[in-house]
Amino acid sequence: MVGTIVHQLTDGASLEEIEKAGLGAYYTDHGVDVYPQSAAGMAFSANALACKGDVIANLQEDLAAEQKARATYEKLIDLCCDDPDVVGPLQFLRAREVVHFQRFGEALRGVQDKLAEKKFYMNNMNCMNNNMNNNCNCN
Repeated sequence: MVGTIVHQLTDGASLEEIEKAGLGAYYTDHGVDVYPQSAAGMAFSANALACKGDVIANLQEDLAAEQKARATYEKLIDLCCDDPDVVGPLQFLRAREVVHFQRFGEALRGVQDKLAEKKFYMNNMNCMNNNMNNNCNCN
């Protein structure tokens, strides 16, 4: 959505306006198309995804990602003009990150609660022996 906003704001801009805004190098590489990259110009890659194969570690990464996105939207709102067509979608995106953070937090608490449950194992040797002889009535 942010890329779409940037595209809409630069649509129809002259080359002089693009250069004056400091977007000359970006325009040279990408025109007015959306190209996902950081504010420092680092292109998005899968290196930004931190999957560990552990549910708790992955949920912690998800929580951190939501907070980083929220902080980014807040900074974009601070940098932005008072145009409600720009600020409104950014405020929506920021609120969405807050809700995602809450849901990931709930998921993490659920996983931690499940892992903390006492394991209970039942072993009825008499039933097992009878079952081997097809005589089990332990249903």
